[in-house]
Amino acid sequence: MSKERARRRAERERQAAARAQAQARQAARRSRSAARKKVLTTWLPRPRLMPGELAARRRRERAATIAILVALNLLVWIVRPDWESRLAAAAVSLLVAPVLHLFVRRT
Repeated sequence: MSKERARRRAERERQAAARAQAQARQAARRSRSAARKKVLTTWLPRPRLMPGELAARRRRERAATIAILVALNLLVWIVRPDWESRLAAAAVSLLVAPVLHLFVRRT
């Protein structure tokens, strides 16, 4: 009976050691990956999302303005086959964007 218990205990210890070794390999891999990511991304600027309700409203207004301009340019792209009108619409949309943004802010 004690030989059987010793054999089972040895088996459990062997499995625990194998699990511990696998966890150690995984932790080492994660740390190497994090170090590599840190080296590669240190020169990139960090995104700066401003917190708060006013900043969120400003982002929504800006996104609405851009969405309207993209939709209008897409409509011109579909309706007009010539490149001159497409480029003209893109140029006009860049010039009209600040004025459109004022109207988006009021609504």
